[in-house]
This record gives sequence, C-alpha cells and structure tokens, in this order.
Amino acid sequence: MSRTVPVLLSLGVMLVATPTLWDGASGARQGVFLRPVADSGSAPEEADLPVRASAVDMPPADALEAAIRRGVAFLLQDQNKDGSWGGPQLRGGVMIYAPVPGAHDAFRAAVTALCISALIESGGDTPEVKQAIRRAETWLLEHLPRVRRATPDAIYNVWTHAYGIQALVRLYRLRSADDPQRHKIAELIRHQYGMLERYESVDGGWGYYDFRAGTQRPASDSTSFTTAAVLVALYEAKQIGLSPPERLVRRAVDSIIRQRKSDFSYLYGEYLKYRPMDPINRPAGSLGRSQACNIALRLWGDDKISDRVLTIWLHRLFARNGWLSVARKTTIPHESFFAIAGYFFYFGHYYAALCIEQLPPAERPFFQAHLTQLLIKLQEKDGSWWDYPFYNYHQQYGTAFALMALQRCKSKGTGKN
Repeated sequence: MSRTVPVLLSLGVMLVATPTLWDGASGARQGVFLRPVADSGSAPEEADLPVRASAVDMPPADALEAAIRRGVAFLLQDQNKDGSWGGPQLRGGVMIYAPVPGAHDAFRAAVTALCISALIESGGDTPEVKQAIRRAETWLLEHLPRVRRATPDAIYNVWTHAYGIQALVRLYRLRSADDPQRHKIAELIRHQYGMLERYESVDGGWGYYDFRAGTQRPASDSTSFTTAAVLVALYEAKQIGLSPPERLVRRAVDSIIRQRKSDFSYLYGEYLKYRPMDPINRPAGSLGRSQACNIALRLWGDDKISDRVLTIWLHRLFARNGWLSVARKTTIPHESFFAIAGYFFYFGHYYAALCIEQLPPAERPFFQAHLTQLLIKLQEKDGSWWDYPFYNYHQQYGTAFALMALQRCKSKGTGKN
C-alpha cells in the first residue's frame, strides 16, 4: 500500500516539503536484526556479529593526505567573496521548498559553519587557510545571530544552530583566554542555546518542519537524526566550559530514546512510532541515522551505547553500504530502497567517524581503512564530495563532512573522548 510521506532533505539532512510517494511494501527485505547486549569490555568476536564487513587495506598515507589537500583546495576556491559558502543558485542542484529569504539564510549559515569546522580541523596552517577562516568567521559572527525560521512551517534554522555551535567551539579554541573575541564567541554560543530552546519541538528534540499548526513552539514531532546532530554540538560546547541547559539536553536525549528500537536502529521521526517496521525504520533505512544517534547518546552518558553497539553498527554500515550508495546523487529523496535519501550519505559517514573515535585505539584501524578507502574513491575531479544536488550547497556540505571524516582516519588516536 502506498503512503504519502514528506520528502526529507537536509544539509546532511533537510526536508523537502513537496510530498512524494513511496511504497511501504516494495523495499528489499533485510533479514538480519541486531541484538542489544551488554558491553563485555572487549571487541565482539567475529562469529557473534550479526553483520560483518570484510577487512580492506588502508590506503597509503600520502593518498589520504592528497585527498584532504584537494578537498581543502576546493573549499578555498569556492568561498564566496563575502566569506561565506553556498547560495541559492542552481549550480547543478535542484529546487526544494525554501521560503525566501529565511530558508537560504539558514542554509548558507549552516554550510558556512560546516566549512569553517572542516578547515580548522583539516586545512593546516597555511596563510590561505587562515585568511579563509578569518573571512568566514567575520561573516558567521555577523549573520548567525539573525537566523530564524523561514516560515511557521519551515524550521531549517535548527541545522544552523547545531553546526553554528560546532564552528564556534572550534573558533573559540583558536583564541587565547584573554582575547576579547573569545568572549564574543562564547556569548554567541549561549545565544544559540536560546534559539534551540525557542525552536525545540513540543515533546523535546528538534525537527525542521511544523506542518501541524505552525505554532510559536513547534508542534511537530522531532526527528531522531536532527536531534542527534544538535546533541553532538551541545556536547562539544560543554567541553569548553559552556554547558547547555540541562532540561534541553534531557528532553532531547529522551526523544531519541523513544525512537530507538531494540536493534539500535532508530525511527526517522516520532510520528512513525506506530509504524516501526516500515522500510525507512528498518536497519538498512537507519544506516545514515544510527551512527549519529548512537554517538549522541553515547556522549551524553547512555550506557546502552556500548563499544559492542558501536562496532556492530559500523560493521553494518560498511558491509551494507550499498543501500546508502544506491541513493547517492539521486534527485528525488526517499525514492530508493528502504526510503533512503541521498543526503544521508556523507552525513552518516561523518558521524560514523565520530563513533570510530569512541572505540579503543587498537580497534579503530579496521573501520578507518573502510572509511578512508570509500571516501577517497568517491572524491570528485574538482576535489569536492557531494551526495544530493541541492541548489549551490551540496558540494560544500559534502566536502566539509568528508574532510572531517578523513581527518579522523589519519591516526589511531589517543583513546576515548
């Protein structure tokens, strides 16, 4: 039976308002389900894994460095004259529901924040990179405080607040303790907390549409992956001493837990709680979400997200990566198997990289090799990465996600965060 559902789209995940049809019974069946078990403190034996990815060789270090350099070069060349990235031009992209000017204010600010984070993490300390970060910082500090929801139903700005916080945290760390700019950045982070409180869904967490009532406090249900992205950003801000409101975090965590299934796949949104076995909510449909939800809950102290859970879902991501790959670069969201949309590809792999960081150092190389090999192979001729043709934002957000993921594949790390 066909069901009409909203078509979802973001910069890792923004929702298209035009409805589309997908057949809830036509997705390919997936017979393996995960079993939540207590963490044994060691890596799961291969025989115990519900799904297991085969080992792959880690690409040479110089190939990894070359891919990062090419990605950084793309961002430097693509930066707008005013210091931002992206825009409403249809540069190889498609139009989605984006009420002007508010939607594009949110899109551009979020994409610019992602690019700032990527350059700080992986750009190095060349004069060109430093200048690009300074120009982008000036733009972000001016425009971020003004971002609001575009219309009562289009709340794309929640992505801006999340990725804005992550960029601000990295900019904060670049400044010395006595730098006045550091205080300004801290105040702007707190301002983003206020905006997230303002646009929090009525039951906790965040979504980016309110098709129910368009009320001042959004009446729509939260989506698991949006809430996860916000929680990761809030955790990073806490690490620099700027703790977010406790109630805001608790309600967001509770929202994701309500959407968690026993196999650690996650519902797309709370509105699907009575249809948990729809294809979009099954393990293959959750490949791009489970990584983000798992890391968000892990960071905020959920002891159910054990090393074993992270390992099982990383194996599943790489063993069954084809489900995400088939949807990559398609122009109609959720038309692929398990209702997967293309824009989950680099979003999902970025949060997978964060999950890898949580594992003991000795267990990371297996997954770092998979992630590195995959991302290097998919890099475009111009040095960018993209997964959904979206106005003139897709190359920028895809490249930012890919660079931050690759940066986390360069070494075994120093232990759990």
